Amino acid sequence: MNMTIPDQAFFDTWTPRALALLRIVTAFLFLQHGTAKLLHVPQVPMFDNLSPLSLVGIAGLLELVGGVLLIIGLYTRPTALVLSGEMAFAYFIGHASHGNVLSPMLNGGESAVLFCFIFLLLSVAGAGAWSLDARRLRVPA
Repeated sequence: MNMTIPDQAFFDTWTPRALALLRIVTAFLFLQHGTAKLLHVPQVPMFDNLSPLSLVGIAGLLELVGGVLLIIGLYTRPTALVLSGEMAFAYFIGHASHGNVLSPMLNGGESAVLFCFIFLLLSVAGAGAWSLDARRLRVPA
């Protein structure tokens, strides 16, 4: 069986698109945390009596606004950096403090760790294709 490796042009074409898909899907999943906390959609019982000015309420605001900005790819780098920090904070305050700091699988912090590092990647790599950042930063001909 002869397997050929795609040439660099293939990767140059598809990497920004794959990055954009990662950004959009991650932001959509993240946005749901903010809507659950502040808008009760989807309805999560533990957020029913959440004060918007509480630590979790402020996190919900970051998730709502940051999720929308990342979905559309606007100000991706600074937004992703702030959200990466939020998720690091959430991990150490909300998960690692329950024990098993080096095992997110045991303390329920897997999603916080994944969001943290995906957002860290986006803060460095940018929005990829299909973003308002790409359109906004395009140099006119």
